[in-house]
Amino acid sequence: MPRDHRSRCSIARTLDLFGDRWTLLIVRDLMWHGKHHFSALQASEEHVPTNILSDRLRLLIDLGLVRKEPYQERPVRYRYDLTTQGRSLEPVLLGLMSWGHANLGGGRFDPATGHSTPPA
Repeated sequence: MPRDHRSRCSIARTLDLFGDRWTLLIVRDLMWHGKHHFSALQASEEHVPTNILSDRLRLLIDLGLVRKEPYQERPVRYRYDLTTQGRSLEPVLLGLMSWGHANLGGGRFDPATGHSTPPA
């Protein structure tokens, strides 16, 4: 996974990969929301534009975080799954979710209790 980086800082390097508004949401959907097909990922609440979704999935595959396997031949359709390395992002997502829940007025899921919260 050699890449050119703008900095030697680990935070800057990580943000180069995950600092956009879509990539971690795609990982979230693959990890927790059972969305494994392009159409399901595109239909997420945030409505990732198809060109960006294609680009981010390609990046995640190239980085070894997602694997792509065909499940239908004609037309060819693919299933996307996180690899072990992709699943290793779970503590990062839980940390972001916990911070957001505590500091940005809650959310759909309370990571402290492990329960969904009722809609406001």
